[in-house]
Amino acid sequence: MNVIEVNSLNKQFKSKIKEEGFKGSMKAMFKPEYRIKDAVSNLGFSVEKGEMLAFIGPNGAGKSTTIKMLTGILFPTSGDISVLGFNPQKDRKKLAYRIGMVNGQKSQLWMHLPAIDSYKLFASIYDIGDKEADKRIAELSEVLNLGDIITQPVRTLSLGQRMRCEIAASLIHKPEIIFFDEPTIGLDPVVKQEIRKFIKDLNKKFNTTVFFTSHDVGDIEKLCKRVIIVNNGQIVLDDSLKNLKYNYLNKKLIDVKFNEEVYLDDVCGMEIVKQKGCDIKIEVNTKEQSIKNVIDCLPTEKIVDINISDIPLEEIIAEIYGK
Repeated sequence: MNVIEVNSLNKQFKSKIKEEGFKGSMKAMFKPEYRIKDAVSNLGFSVEKGEMLAFIGPNGAGKSTTIKMLTGILFPTSGDISVLGFNPQKDRKKLAYRIGMVNGQKSQLWMHLPAIDSYKLFASIYDIGDKEADKRIAELSEVLNLGDIITQPVRTLSLGQRMRCEIAASLIHKPEIIFFDEPTIGLDPVVKQEIRKFIKDLNKKFNTTVFFTSHDVGDIEKLCKRVIIVNNGQIVLDDSLKNLKYNYLNKKLIDVKFNEEVYLDDVCGMEIVKQKGCDIKIEVNTKEQSIKNVIDCLPTEKIVDINISDIPLEEIIAEIYGK
C-alpha cells in the first residue's frame, strides 16, 4: 500500500528582475519583469507504508521544497500529490493530524520555555486529553532519554538535547508518516547514533513511514533501504541502496604498507592515489582488472599489511550529482 503518491509535480518560483540605476528602478516599478525558476520539475515517485526512504541531493536540488509540498506548506504549480489519501493543498489540517516533521535547522519549540510546555500545547492542538498527553510525554521522555531536560528552557540546551526534544514534539500525536529534514546536522557522532537507533526502532515497532533527507551518508547507510537522488529539481536515480552500491561500487581502494619504500607504475589497471613513505593507496576499477591481478603485480615479499575497501558512498553520490 502506497502512503505517498506524486505525479508530474512541478514548482516554480517567480522573482523580479532588478536593474541598476534610476531608470532600472522606474522600470521595475511600472513594468516589472520576472525571472521564473524551476525548483521542482516533473517529479514522480511513490512510497510504501512502513518504508524508510532517503531523499537526497545537493543544496538547491529541491528536497526541502518537495517536503513542504508533501506536507501542505507550499502549493505546487502543477501536478498531483496524495499523502495518506489526502491532497495536502486541500486537506492540510486533516493531514497534519497524521504526519510529523523534524527540521534540523528550524525549531518548533518555544526557545524561552521548557520543552514540556510546548508538548502540552501541541497535545491540546491535536485534541489529546491531559492524561493521554502526560502518558505520551513520559513514554517519549524515557525512550529518548530526555529526563529533566524537558523542564529546562530550550535555549539552555545543547544542540543534541534540543534535537531529541524536537523529535519528541513531532511524535506527540503518533504520526503515521514522519518527515526528517536533516535531523542530525551538526550533531556529534554519539548523539547521531542515538537518534538513528531511535528512528530505526520507531519504524520497526510502529511501522512508521520515514521520509528522510540528509547530507550525512552515515544516516542513509544506517537507516534507509531505498534512495531517491534529485538534482536541479529532477530525479536522477531511484533505486535500493543495495543496487546503488552494486552498480556504482566497481572501484576498490587498496591500502598497502611495505617494509621499505617502493616505487610503482600505474600498471595492471591500478591508479596510485596517494603515496607517503612505505604506505601506498591504490584505486582499482574492477570492471577492467581483478583485485588478484593487481596484487600479483605488487612486490608481495615486501608487503607488511594490506586492506581492501569500497569507495566511500559519499564519493559515489557526488559522482551521480555531477553526472
